[in-house]
Amino acid sequence: MFRHQGTSRTLIHNLRIATILSFVAGIVNVSGFLSLGQLTTNVTGHFALFISDVANFQFWKGTIYFLYIFSFLFGSFSSSFLIEKFRGNRKLNVFVIPTLLECVILITIALISHIQKIEHSDVIVCALLFSMGLQNSFVTKISNAVVRTTHLTGLFTDLGIELSQLFFSEYQQHRSKIKSTIKLRVFIICFFFLGGIIGGFLYSRLNFKLNTLLFGAAILLISLFYDDFRYKLIRTKRKYNQRKKN
Repeated sequence: MFRHQGTSRTLIHNLRIATILSFVAGIVNVSGFLSLGQLTTNVTGHFALFISDVANFQFWKGTIYFLYIFSFLFGSFSSSFLIEKFRGNRKLNVFVIPTLLECVILITIALISHIQKIEHSDVIVCALLFSMGLQNSFVTKISNAVVRTTHLTGLFTDLGIELSQLFFSEYQQHRSKIKSTIKLRVFIICFFFLGGIIGGFLYSRLNFKLNTLLFGAAILLISLFYDDFRYKLIRTKRKYNQRKKN
């Protein structure tokens, strides 16, 4: 699911990566909000607050929201830059790089919160927004902009449009494709919601606090390991079958 690109990607590949990453995004979102009181998977609300402060001539106060927005933007830029930089290396799965970087950020934040009390919460918010920018960028590139996993506004908009198209005859020839896209969006929304519920349970009920982020990082690492193991297994099987024929 982290390897197939372009025309080689199928709905199954997109469903797999969408469910995993939206689940992790749900965990990050609820963990960041419960701990830091800020949304950490999108910048829509932060942009509104930034504009409000600027409109009231509170430029210095609005700087922090600008930094939040920039952190998400820089995460998206960094992910895309790393992918383009190493795309020519055929031995390297370039989409693993931003995923591992996201894991490092989540693990680091969890360890810091476990060792000491967080005094500079804005730095942590920026780091989480950076990691979500990383994730949203690489999943957008790998799926050709079909999958978005860190915010739901656009998803609900597209879902509403596609549901309405099912009622009109001119879309009948594309009905199968529309249903597949609807299925994908419903999976993303449900797993984002599920990630939020489980993240909230771990954070509040089990008192994991920001250690909940370790759960999200573990899911990403297991997914990468499984994907790599499955890829090597398929290659080995193909080589064996080819030698058997020869």
